[in-house]
Amino acid sequence: MKQDYYEILGLSKGATATEIKKAYRKKAIEYHPDKNPGDEKAEDRFKQAAEAYEVLSDENKKARYDQYGHQAFEGGGGFGGGGMNMDDIFSQFGDIFGGGGGGFGGFSGFGGGGGRRMVKGSNLRIRVKLTLEEIANGVEKKIKVKRKKVAQGTTYSSCGTCNGSGQVTRIQNTILGRMQTSATCSTCGGSGQIVDKKPANADAHGMLSTEETVSIKIPAGVVDGMQLKVTGKGNDAPGDGIPGDLLVAIEELPHGALQREGDNLHYDLYISFSEAALGASREIDTVTGKVRIKIEAGTQSGKILRLRSKGIPSINGYGTGDLLVHINVWTPKTLSKEQKEFFEKMGADEHFQPKPEKEDKSFFEKVKDMFS
Repeated sequence: MKQDYYEILGLSKGATATEIKKAYRKKAIEYHPDKNPGDEKAEDRFKQAAEAYEVLSDENKKARYDQYGHQAFEGGGGFGGGGMNMDDIFSQFGDIFGGGGGGFGGFSGFGGGGGRRMVKGSNLRIRVKLTLEEIANGVEKKIKVKRKKVAQGTTYSSCGTCNGSGQVTRIQNTILGRMQTSATCSTCGGSGQIVDKKPANADAHGMLSTEETVSIKIPAGVVDGMQLKVTGKGNDAPGDGIPGDLLVAIEELPHGALQREGDNLHYDLYISFSEAALGASREIDTVTGKVRIKIEAGTQSGKILRLRSKGIPSINGYGTGDLLVHINVWTPKTLSKEQKEFFEKMGADEHFQPKPEKEDKSFFEKVKDMFS
């Protein structure tokens, strides 16, 4: 089981953005690879701290994590549940250390200041439409994605502008003395490499557009608008860079009979006067198939039947929601002469006079029960 992000950074759940940043910087410096060379445990903690900060420093991701926990990012949210690599950390959070990598010389080969910055390919974004049944049960989708990959036969050589470092250093004379500044090399884009040879059908960066089928595992309980991430399924980077990611936005399709409210589902069931008075057995839809329910004799319109655990599984693993069946007694709009005579005759009958009992809850009590 993954450790809580707040615990990793030594914070409480109500921590402010400033406290989160300060706590991450402290952990990052403590477990920095340059300070702990060859210590795999320290490197793992360094990555865990960065993963926690990546989520908690983002207002939207933090809100989702506070509500759903780690399962809000299953299937690829955050860093895809597979941990971070050093390039992710230094490319996204390098500034957290301040100038010069927080007192360290940088992490060799990853751009902390002492080596060539590893270039990451661009991300791709797609939208996946899911039925309520797919959301309730979880699903694996195979999606065709158009992504750029390094063309076979493409070779790269060291960039002459930056001598393969990916950075261009300039020294300027100012009134404060000589100042040194570094910037990403505009020739190679920071990769330190340029195309040496490429096929005729490849673009200027040695890339070809290809179509690939990507398998996406979507956990049960996802919500509309949630974004998952499939690591490494974006566009390739030139040279020995790492591929970007595939960002998957979830879109929930409307259901013909069921309405979702969090993990609970609602179903409107219409019954006749005779079914309400005599009782009946009716078949209704659920996300796991049809079920038959019993309607007791004398059921009142507005009664709510709660079918336990027939809703949507919690994405945070806290059980399954309920299916709330709302009983509506259908009043016919037109009556035959015989029917009119029957109801006129019954109008004075004491059995047809409203006599609410204690168990016949008011509308507000029913609403309260729905959320209890």
